[in-house]
Amino acid sequence: MAKGSQWVRWGFLGVVVPLATGLAAWQGWAWWSWATGPVAQGEPTTDQTVQIQIPPGTSGQEIGQDLEAAGLIRSALAWKLWSRWQARQAPGQGFQAGTYALSPTSSMADIAEKIWTGQVIQTSFTIPEGWNRRQMATYFEQQGFFPASEFLAVTEQIPRQRYPWLPEGIPHLEGFLFPDTYQIPADGLTATAVRDAMLKQFEAIALPLYQPNATELSLLDWVTLSSIVEKEAVIPDERGVIAGVFTNRLRQNIPLGADPTVEYGLGITQTPEQPLTWAQVGTPSPYNTYINPGLPPTPIASPGRASLVATLTPEATDYLFFVARYDGTHVFSRTLDEHEAAKNAIRETFNN
Repeated sequence: MAKGSQWVRWGFLGVVVPLATGLAAWQGWAWWSWATGPVAQGEPTTDQTVQIQIPPGTSGQEIGQDLEAAGLIRSALAWKLWSRWQARQAPGQGFQAGTYALSPTSSMADIAEKIWTGQVIQTSFTIPEGWNRRQMATYFEQQGFFPASEFLAVTEQIPRQRYPWLPEGIPHLEGFLFPDTYQIPADGLTATAVRDAMLKQFEAIALPLYQPNATELSLLDWVTLSSIVEKEAVIPDERGVIAGVFTNRLRQNIPLGADPTVEYGLGITQTPEQPLTWAQVGTPSPYNTYINPGLPPTPIASPGRASLVATLTPEATDYLFFVARYDGTHVFSRTLDEHEAAKNAIRETFNN
């Protein structure tokens, strides 16, 4: 009996100890689930998004305290524990500085993942093909990014140490600011950052197209001619022909006679209602390709990839002239007489 009682007693204690340990574990897990879960419930809304700025050098513990104070996580202690565990899993890595848009409906793990991987707030902008530096500068100012004067100033600085492929002696970066859609961290949106992003895109997309041994054009001449093609070609199917016409004229030392170069030199834009006048076409300028044979001293806009390719592989043609119909298409001619007749026909149609 005594022996049996002892067995029961120890047997009972043997059950109690695991139960106590299990209860503690369950309570710990319950706390962890609560501490790391979303502060708010339901779908995120604009009002629930909170912007948090993390300066460089901020410790994980400080981040947790800021997140708890902002009502984005329940427990800075849980954040601290998670941070230590994450640091062991990925030594040498850490939370990324920047500005973040975070929601209290996200779990602590989701918020931590955003900051760990640097998913900062991005500002998006698009530069169309054929824009010049001044158009870009005006756009950035209108978007509230920075003054137009700042962009013009930094694009007159030629960072050849970082981009040694840039031609020597150019007065500005016209033509080398690649037209594309960009995303830049909102708190790093400066004129210099935008300029460098566009140069890097030119380096990544445009520069590999250029093979010096496969063309008679220098890098500067290639981009310059491509910028003229970009401004003249409205219909994609005509791009190669236009490039072919300009290539023929250059080889025969015939002035290009490109209106966009005159407009660029004078800082104006013609319209069907207000075309270039004879006085404007006759105004001396390094960019006046009616007066000066060859290419102007710099590009006149940012050419897109299609124009850059077309200039390297112009369509074989015997056309030497073309005139715009004002609907985006052109009439191409082989002789000056054909060209003059085409211009007169278009003028009469427009006037009627």
